[in-house]
Amino acid sequence: MNDARPWPALVAASVLTTVCAVAAGVSAGAAGSELSRGPSTAELHSAARREVAERWRTWASGRIFPASVAYSAEQGGQERASRVGISPLTACAGSVDAKAAKALRKARCRAVLRATYIDALRGVLVTVGVVALPDELEAVRAKSAFPLGGAPVPGLRPLAFQDTVSDRFQASVRQAGSVRQAGPYLVLTTAGQVDGRPAKAVGEQRPAIFAFATEISERILADLSTPRMPDCSSSEWRC
Repeated sequence: MNDARPWPALVAASVLTTVCAVAAGVSAGAAGSELSRGPSTAELHSAARREVAERWRTWASGRIFPASVAYSAEQGGQERASRVGISPLTACAGSVDAKAAKALRKARCRAVLRATYIDALRGVLVTVGVVALPDELEAVRAKSAFPLGGAPVPGLRPLAFQDTVSDRFQASVRQAGSVRQAGPYLVLTTAGQVDGRPAKAVGEQRPAIFAFATEISERILADLSTPRMPDCSSSEWRC
């Protein structure tokens, strides 16, 4: 199992380093009180947004892509997809198809993080890609480059790991894709069958077997994009 890549473990405290700084133009007499005051509500919200925008690099790879992710089974109940591996590469180019890569460049893509999962029945593979953009506006613009109807192209490229169950997961195997957006992030998926059959060789399409991929992406996106208000009483934050 290609388990994880050691993204820098930066501390969230850095996000609030400047919150208590004196604004430009504050008079010398007011500087002392400005430095000693706690952060305002607006400053705390701003810090929370910045912390969200940096999670792609401050969070450990295993936190972004958990070892297993729950999803709803076709027959009801919950099942869990297992992580096969995480890519050590984060470059935007090469992680998506050429047409989509151009749109990500225009949107000033910061990174694309990828991991591959296998479903509980071990018949379907899905690569999940977290696309980090500078802000929500750029994320919305970049989203338009990806099909919304479940088509996998142009989209995320599969991530295969040699000598694992995913070693035949190539671009030709893709049968379904998805894109979701929240805050400065897109989460993309591309899915196909473990046996490596090219999509064009598959008979009747069964989109339901790939539905879990979107659910996984939504869970990962929710974790990444949900703001957390700074807690100045905690050692994790420096106000």
